[in-house]
Amino acid sequence: MADEITFDDFLKVDIRVGRVTRAEPYPEARKPAIKMWVDFGPELGEKKTSAQVTAHYTPETLIGRQVVAVVNFPPRQIGRFMSEILVLGLSDSQGDIVLLGPDKDVPVGERMH
Repeated sequence: MADEITFDDFLKVDIRVGRVTRAEPYPEARKPAIKMWVDFGPELGEKKTSAQVTAHYTPETLIGRQVVAVVNFPPRQIGRFMSEILVLGLSDSQGDIVLLGPDKDVPVGERMH
């Protein structure tokens, strides 16, 4: 179990839903990954990331999918690609990542409550 945090600590993490608008293989990555561009609506616009999700997804299956991401981390260099967000997921029984997303369509940019 992680360290206990306060509600104010939780509110500092900006978690929002976005829609994948573009996705490409990332063969230069050390571990198999996919580059994704995610639209968070007019307030935040489009942000990009790299995610190790190749066991369950292809670039084609990601396009149009709603995903949940932390949008207020500083950008991070992943190889030659600058990642601006952290898309959230869980490990399945094999250790492969399954993306988190709403089970019903919601407006892009909606912040998690």
